[in-house]
Amino acid sequence: MDRRLLALGLLLSLPASADEGMWTYDAFPSEAVKKAYGFAPTQQWLDKVRLGSVRLAGGCSASFVSPDGLVMTNHHCVRECVEDLSSPKEDLLAKGFLAKTPAEERRCPKIEANQLVKMTDVTERMNTATKGLTGAAFNTALKKEMSAAESECATSADVRCDVVTLFNGGKYQLYQYRRFQDVRLVFAPEFSMAAFGGDPDNFNFPRFGFDAAFLRVWQGDAPAKSPDYLPWAKEGAKEGDLVFVSGHPGGTERKATVAELEFQRDVNLPYTLLQLAELRGMLREFASTSAERYRTTRSKLRAVENGLKALRGRHQALADPALLARKRQEEAELRKRVDANAQVKAATAGAWEETAQALDTYRRMLPEYKMKEGGDAYPSELFTMARHLVRAAEEQPKPNAERLREYTEAQLPSLRQQLLRAAPIPLELEEATLGFGLNRVRETLGADDSFVQLVLGREAPADLARALVRGTKLGDVKVRQALLEGGKAAVDASKDPMILLARKVDADARAVRKRYEDTVEAVLKRNGERIAKAHLAVYGTSGYPDATFTLRLNYGQVKGWDENGRAVAPLTTFGGAYARNTGKDPFKLPDSWMKAQAKVPASTPLDMATTNDIIGGNSGSPVVNRDGRVVGLIFDGNLHSLGGRYAYVPETNRAVAVHGDGILTALEHVYGATRVVKELRAASEDSASPAR
Repeated sequence: MDRRLLALGLLLSLPASADEGMWTYDAFPSEAVKKAYGFAPTQQWLDKVRLGSVRLAGGCSASFVSPDGLVMTNHHCVRECVEDLSSPKEDLLAKGFLAKTPAEERRCPKIEANQLVKMTDVTERMNTATKGLTGAAFNTALKKEMSAAESECATSADVRCDVVTLFNGGKYQLYQYRRFQDVRLVFAPEFSMAAFGGDPDNFNFPRFGFDAAFLRVWQGDAPAKSPDYLPWAKEGAKEGDLVFVSGHPGGTERKATVAELEFQRDVNLPYTLLQLAELRGMLREFASTSAERYRTTRSKLRAVENGLKALRGRHQALADPALLARKRQEEAELRKRVDANAQVKAATAGAWEETAQALDTYRRMLPEYKMKEGGDAYPSELFTMARHLVRAAEEQPKPNAERLREYTEAQLPSLRQQLLRAAPIPLELEEATLGFGLNRVRETLGADDSFVQLVLGREAPADLARALVRGTKLGDVKVRQALLEGGKAAVDASKDPMILLARKVDADARAVRKRYEDTVEAVLKRNGERIAKAHLAVYGTSGYPDATFTLRLNYGQVKGWDENGRAVAPLTTFGGAYARNTGKDPFKLPDSWMKAQAKVPASTPLDMATTNDIIGGNSGSPVVNRDGRVVGLIFDGNLHSLGGRYAYVPETNRAVAVHGDGILTALEHVYGATRVVKELRAASEDSASPAR
């Protein structure tokens, strides 16, 4: 890894690659694409691809791929749904799922799909609301205006509206989404095939995973119409082809100050890595004790392992002295240009210093904030529901602008769906994770801490967790519904032990949240906005904003790279997957694939690497060609892409996707998913490509 980090540092000094950028749809650099690849997407092309893109609640991307609401995404994006639909007698995560008729499509309790239909600039409105304000007053006014704009926009439960912060506050936009709350599972492969190679292959390439799944959005008793969809390509992608990725990158910090990057390196990432490492150990031990515990734990364990590996990669990138040296150079150049402009200098005075001071405040507060408000003390689905019920009861009687952001009118439909979903909750796993959290809070804050005493009293963490989980009735949807609809009177009267815990800790949690928002968040937001505006003033608006889990489009090509003198080819094949099969996890091909080996030419593409600039959140993003047709499905990046949180390195940063030909081939010849294949092919034949 050291060589790769050295390469990262050396390459950061090179000019930005043409393929770099997570572009908003209203500022996509079509002319730059034309200059690099001889093709400029038209507005019609951009609108079609935007409307064909989907965001899934929970942090993934997806796309419409037929006019009848068929949605393509990753298996790991629907893994929780498959688990929710499983039981000890029917382990769908292990054997996979295929709905052979519309009636067999099963509703996913926790998935919501959003389609971005409108973007409106509200920068002036937000700036007017916060003009002349600093500190807590700035933060309060900004959140109040955001809530007002969102509530005005969200005119029904089928509409979701979010004020989106771009360029760290340099711009604000109001995004309006069409909401689909009835989302049903159509197809999912076996867990072992979706995650073929397991943790050893994760963030590596060559890859041979089939991390694909299909959903369908419904309205009423019928599939929803989706006229703006992305048809399948007539020909698959080849090495060197121009490709686009439309999705929702979760977050980058390429415009962060040096102080913010140092805080991540020295404080936040070490804290989180320790938390995840200990949680992984606990989950591994828990899962090893019985087949049923393994069944209910493997999805969470996979997610924890993925997060641990990803964050370790980020930390190693920040630990490379060359990266921080480059960032210091860039910051010094920006400040030099700011100082040369008297007006910009006056507007930015003290911004970097105040940012550093706020982070120093957060450094001392972080463990307390993470434990009390961040939820690290009580990592339990049942507790999370209890907290939402307690806080919703407190917040809803308040004027909308004065509520916590999660409980404004614009957010309530999503909250209601989250609380009233009918999904199984594995109680033994709940006991284990809650016990882990209660033990961690005692270790972190100390046995004599007043909050620890409040939570634990004289109880041992494991004993208290067991009593809470076994005593609560919140696993029953009807109980949650009665508390939600009964409001404060019902919550105050409840004797449910999980509700009582949520009420008991809420004052401390709210207090540390307010202290964080007033002394840290408010300062970072205001000064981030000031620095962003200074950057825009001296460099212009030709760049792209940091990722914020909002819809972005990027471009690149199918391309391998050089790994320490070894050429890595951009395409893998079905034959390669069979050659990699050892018959033992995590390199064991499922029976469905072994039986189909003679049906599929070994040269059929399975996975591919591209130069597209992606990050976590892009999982499930469609890869489309210059005709706006699907040629692949993003599901990962290589190890070099982990440093993409902070910088894009064109020589080695690669996105990893399931190849479009591989998806169709596996659906037809491995899984016999003829209904899905026919729908995809019919949609491809019926659709005209968007104008270029």
